[in-house]
Amino acid sequence: MNYSQAARLLPDYRGLDWLDVTLPSESEDWIKGNRHCIRQRNKSQAQTRQSIQQLVGQYQWRWPKRPIVFISDLHADADAFFASLVASGGIKKTGSEDHQFKLTSGGKGMLFILGGDFFDKGPDNLRLLRAVGLLIGVGARVRLLAGNHDVRVLLGMRSAGLADDPHNSHFFIRMGLKAVPFLCEIRDTFLSDKGALKDVPGKKECRARLYPGKQWWQQFPQQADQKMPASLIRKEMLKVEKKMAGFEQGCAAAGLSLREVYAAALKWQQMFLSPDGEFYWFYKRMRLAYRKGSFLFVHAGMDDRIAGMLHEHGTGGLNGLFKQQLHGSAFDFYYGSVANTIRTKYRCIDKPLSRKGAMHAHQAGIHAIVHGHKNLHRGQRISVRKSMLNFECDVTLDIGSRSREGLTLKGAGATMINPDGYVLGISSDYDRIKVFDTRSILGTYECG
Repeated sequence: MNYSQAARLLPDYRGLDWLDVTLPSESEDWIKGNRHCIRQRNKSQAQTRQSIQQLVGQYQWRWPKRPIVFISDLHADADAFFASLVASGGIKKTGSEDHQFKLTSGGKGMLFILGGDFFDKGPDNLRLLRAVGLLIGVGARVRLLAGNHDVRVLLGMRSAGLADDPHNSHFFIRMGLKAVPFLCEIRDTFLSDKGALKDVPGKKECRARLYPGKQWWQQFPQQADQKMPASLIRKEMLKVEKKMAGFEQGCAAAGLSLREVYAAALKWQQMFLSPDGEFYWFYKRMRLAYRKGSFLFVHAGMDDRIAGMLHEHGTGGLNGLFKQQLHGSAFDFYYGSVANTIRTKYRCIDKPLSRKGAMHAHQAGIHAIVHGHKNLHRGQRISVRKSMLNFECDVTLDIGSRSREGLTLKGAGATMINPDGYVLGISSDYDRIKVFDTRSILGTYECG
């Protein structure tokens, strides 16, 4: 298959009449595109393109057995979710209500990987999760990845009422003002009835249950000493101090009392952590990584330790450790290498990926990372990090981020990995579908 053949196998958008979004209908060769297609870094575009071609040709690539749709960083925007599913060709929208859609014939054979960051920024956290539940309910194959916002909400809400825990009592306040809209959403949905707060203690006691106690300020630096350098410990404590100073003021500005905050946190615990809660399935389904063929799907990236673990134990071992740590000590998890996978942007403060780490991943048969986390304004982009191909797929979907960042139209986007040896990047912010076709380079490939 060459590029022109791959370009003919583009999604059929079905049900666009029910969506206020514009999607591209023409295509272009991804690696021949501009700076919005390929991240140049310190090389010229021609050099970066040559590096990509060498990586594609250097290894024996294995492609998934079924089409994969990757959608990431939905951030509480159900409209963007449905528009992105239509963009993938996986569903047909049949009406304006959330439940009015059906899987297309192609969608029945697809695997939908949702790349994390379901919470915050957007208009309605609960509606998005219910929309994800609807997709699962119609029989779609759906996999959920953990994002930094999802984990931060879990650790924060779970720690409400644990102010005496010197390791973990700061995680609620560490959510900061980003948590306020979701807390208001829970209050307005579940706690508006008269008497809803009758068993909730007074303001002073609620503050004591939500904020880290005096012992935290002495014990946290000692506990963190083996996890973080002194400079980062100081930075973390300053961050907590700053968020404590502004949290109550931000709640007051939103018309949210501390009693309502505490009641909303307890309601969240019931919905997400109790086996009979409406969203108990959400974190039960969540994984840190998925591997299909030569592609590793994560929220943000990997470092040397994670690459070594993938080489030694595969994604099964990595996900097992993730589950163990996620439901164990929040402190041990959040400041360790596993959590780096949901938040790294390859900054100096992040745990590093070296060429040795990338080689471990290649030895494990992983030749490309598909991730979100770092938002883009003109569709998906390819980059090369330490000889590892990266598909950057956070295309700024939620209406809140789009409004703040000057994007005037509504967002939609999906990245598709096809068994026939090509990848599509579809975004409402780029006028062509980006087609990354390897068949002409590789000649033959092995499915797996």
